[in-house]
Amino acid sequence: MKLDQLSVRDFVKELRSDNPTPGGGSVAALCGALGAALSGMVANLTVEREKYEQTWKSMEEVKKTAGNLSDRFLELMQEDTDAYQKVMAAFELPKETEEEKASRQAAIEEAMKRAATVPLETLRASERLVGIAKKAVQGGNPNAITDAGAAVQLANATAVVASYNVRINLSRIKDETFVAASEKEVDETLKRLETLFADVDGNANIYLK
Repeated sequence: MKLDQLSVRDFVKELRSDNPTPGGGSVAALCGALGAALSGMVANLTVEREKYEQTWKSMEEVKKTAGNLSDRFLELMQEDTDAYQKVMAAFELPKETEEEKASRQAAIEEAMKRAATVPLETLRASERLVGIAKKAVQGGNPNAITDAGAAVQLANATAVVASYNVRINLSRIKDETFVAASEKEVDETLKRLETLFADVDGNANIYLK
């Protein structure tokens, strides 16, 4: 099932079903895609409008990055679902003999690492999203300031939900080195994002007043 080929209604229907996929990780990536698309929209509403000529260059950069980010987030939406399906498949492997148990455990470990890595990629991408959303807030068409602000909020949601999914999967991984490195990256990225988000959100509220 290709999630990005579903209608909005069908995606929501699938999401609310008793199927564990797609889940929060895919939704986080979808939020990122929407935030990037909104940033691109603000840029498109700014470029070529004479009164905003001083910000055309930065908005052209936002347009390009927004397109690339939107595509990447949609890939991550699918990758998250695919990764968790592999986790479920690994747990279904036979475990009658010692050899089967060892093989099953190795497959689970590998699948869990992938399931943690995908939302970590989403978290990394969310930091880039906040960056372009900030440019959209500061230099975009002021008539679309609420759309730029929405992109900021979606970027924050993307980051937080992605971090949830990284951490829950790390809790089931035995490789302590992998876990420690991933936890460190999550913590450091969220700290940077917290500062950046507060700054951008503050700017958006200034423009709204």
